[in-house]
Amino acid sequence: MTEAMHFVLIVEDDPALQSVLRLLFEANGYRVVVADTAARGVHDARLYNPDVVIVDLGLPDRDGVEVIRGIRAWSAMPVVVLSARTAETQRLGAFENGADDYVVKPFSAPELLARMRAVSRRHVRGYLPMAVLRLGNISVNLSERVASRDDGHEIHLTPLEYKILSALARQPERIVTHSTLLKEVWGPDREDSRSLRVYIGSLRRKLEADPSRPKHILTELGVGYRLVLDQEAPIGSSVD
Repeated sequence: MTEAMHFVLIVEDDPALQSVLRLLFEANGYRVVVADTAARGVHDARLYNPDVVIVDLGLPDRDGVEVIRGIRAWSAMPVVVLSARTAETQRLGAFENGADDYVVKPFSAPELLARMRAVSRRHVRGYLPMAVLRLGNISVNLSERVASRDDGHEIHLTPLEYKILSALARQPERIVTHSTLLKEVWGPDREDSRSLRVYIGSLRRKLEADPSRPKHILTELGVGYRLVLDQEAPIGSSVD
């Protein structure tokens, strides 16, 4: 699917920002429709079935999280939050209710476009688990639990490291929250994320060309982690 085929719904009540976003997306080949309330956003998502939804959280009638919930009740279409809210609890709330990504205002136009492309690629690929991961010059076969470099050198990963990679690979390029990873890897009663950070650090040392500047196992501070497969790391991601 090319960018020219993409249809974006903007749910934003600020007229000035509506204009900026419309100009940005139309200049990059997107068709655009704008909704200025949460109720209208949910309605237009059903009416137009857009390829991507951009939603603000501070809407005049309801919180933007209600838009995400309304969409998730019937669709897995990509939803990117564009908000001035920076608190970890607010970002976590957006992800736990189904947001695919979160961009903070004021925003970089290239970053927003890059994140939109990433969630669109993930949506087109779907949620099917990936048996073999390509991370630079490394292949990881999750089903056979074999990891090796292109020169044949085998890389030893522990069972827990394979479980973490498998959990991330089920939703490539999408942020997986700490709580989701803890539940999937250690079970429903695990809440301490320190062990998770230790294992993520170990995976980076084994699988990243430069563990201090990872390109594949990325951190969204205070929220979770994102797995990027053989693509440039999204702008704005960081190391835990």
